[in-house]
Amino acid sequence: MATDSDRHPADLDLILDRHACDPGALLQILREIQERYGYIAPAAISYLGAKLNIPRARIEGVAGFYSFLHLQPHGEYRVLFSDNITDRMLGNQALMEKMCQQLWLQPGKVSEDGLVSINTTSCTGLCDQGPAMLVNGRAITKLTHQRVQEIGSLIRNRTSLTDWPADFFRVEDNIRRSGPLLDNSIAPGDVLRAALFLSAARPELVEESRGSTGSPRTEIAENIVEAIKQSGLRGRGGAGFSTGLKWEACRNASGSEHYVVCNADEGEPGTFKDRVLLTRQADLVFEGMTLCALAIGAQHGYLYLRGEYRYLLEPLQAILQRRREANLLGKSILGQSGFDFDIVIHLGAGAYICGEESALIESLEGKRGIPRSRPPFPVTHGYLQQPTAVDNVETFCSAALALRMGAENYCAIGTEKSSGSKLISVSGDCPRPGIYEYPFGVSVREVLDDCGAVNARAVQVSGPSGVCVAESEFDRRLGFEDLPTAGAFMVFDDSRDLFEVARNFVHFFAHESCGFCTPCRVGTSMLKQTMDKIAAGHGTQYDLNEIERLDKVLQTSSHCGLGRSACNPVLHTLKHFRPAYETRLKSLDFEPAFDLDGALARARQMTGRDDAGAHLKTEEI
Repeated sequence: MATDSDRHPADLDLILDRHACDPGALLQILREIQERYGYIAPAAISYLGAKLNIPRARIEGVAGFYSFLHLQPHGEYRVLFSDNITDRMLGNQALMEKMCQQLWLQPGKVSEDGLVSINTTSCTGLCDQGPAMLVNGRAITKLTHQRVQEIGSLIRNRTSLTDWPADFFRVEDNIRRSGPLLDNSIAPGDVLRAALFLSAARPELVEESRGSTGSPRTEIAENIVEAIKQSGLRGRGGAGFSTGLKWEACRNASGSEHYVVCNADEGEPGTFKDRVLLTRQADLVFEGMTLCALAIGAQHGYLYLRGEYRYLLEPLQAILQRRREANLLGKSILGQSGFDFDIVIHLGAGAYICGEESALIESLEGKRGIPRSRPPFPVTHGYLQQPTAVDNVETFCSAALALRMGAENYCAIGTEKSSGSKLISVSGDCPRPGIYEYPFGVSVREVLDDCGAVNARAVQVSGPSGVCVAESEFDRRLGFEDLPTAGAFMVFDDSRDLFEVARNFVHFFAHESCGFCTPCRVGTSMLKQTMDKIAAGHGTQYDLNEIERLDKVLQTSSHCGLGRSACNPVLHTLKHFRPAYETRLKSLDFEPAFDLDGALARARQMTGRDDAGAHLKTEEI
């Protein structure tokens, strides 16, 4: 591990040169400094400010926004236990306590010798093989007491991560049920060739379509957009906006440049489908992005990869390079003059909010990931305020598949309003967690049967911000007509306390709020405090009523969707599992959130005045 004295400006210059001293690449520069030195030192910030000609406050503001970046040393080994509800169900807390005891330190602290720090992080996208952790950004799955003991010994002996057992870092795909997307055998370049020659009877179209700039003619772009529109493809992120209409709006928007952005920041707890697609179908992802570029007239594309998937960076870069060598990226793709497009991967640094498309764009520009006010929307004012098509990994894959299959064949899969198939990330109380691909319209009950769930009591569809479905609703169907989903499908059997599930989700939202708007910053904190108050046995009916009132405030005044969905886990579990709350309530109409007597109890014990009779209640002050 390098020290401050080792941090020579020449090392920083190599990182800066790699990013052409572009202030817009600030996050990537800071991330690489973090990887190189373990933290971002004050001297490095000063040097960056001078070289990039940006204020020190901006650099510190960006570094302080992302949870994987540190302005102080966090140890040679930075251990982060995934703390999603499914990891808790699998015993992550006991494992974390065991490692802390073994290494003689407290959670959130750095050991006195500067060797290691241990803490928690939000969902790592490994819910199908937890409990999981990150060690210096590298994912480790299937934790057991024995494995944690071995990891502690490796850390104590200062063993380099390159010498750790390879099976520690093995991440399984766990594909349990596949369909047209996962089973496809599309060769790299096939979709692009089909797009260039959509009018098979008129092979002269491509030659005729070259304009004065050498770019493919408008007819080809229109044919692609029309094919995607006819396929009925809707965005797979949960909102379900028409992909063809989005690409059309972006293509028609005026701007000096157009951009394609793939949102691979699937931070919603319980979702890991994009991880599998990037492992199994990366070529199809990049093919879909290139298809979009041809449709909207873009020359530059970005894949925003969540920081938890750091281990995928080099394999994905290798695939991009192979595509360049095969003339599927770069200049004159497939020999078509003017068809120029390339893709750069940007790595996130631990910020759930960057899954929101405008926050992601801000992050791409090297800023804090604060969601923008909308309108305008990214299709007209996106990356660098230019027209930008932002879709997620599954959407780009599905677009490529839809064009290759043909609109009629693609529409034959799924339902009338939800064409095609959907990948479901199944985790929780079931013996076969993993990825399941279904045509849209599959029922919750069918998924539960396929994954082997027994005595299922509830399913959280689409993560904490989604819907909690009780047993009486298991015949509901996944699709935009009934249960739209981004992909998460968390199963809870009858042994689970749904209040604690909701409480975990509430803590997640409070932690991940970007803090930009007061309603969300304060509201998520108030919600967390209320749930903790109920958990401690001090809740009343008044608190439940306050949660409903708080939801109305957040719904109407939050800056983005995080605040508007923060109360969903509580309201949905209250609707279906109210006894889980009421059994914790006192029979009072109101009890203060702050107990002055309890706060002073420790001080009275230390001073020997606990029997003095000075038991002050907050109501008496």
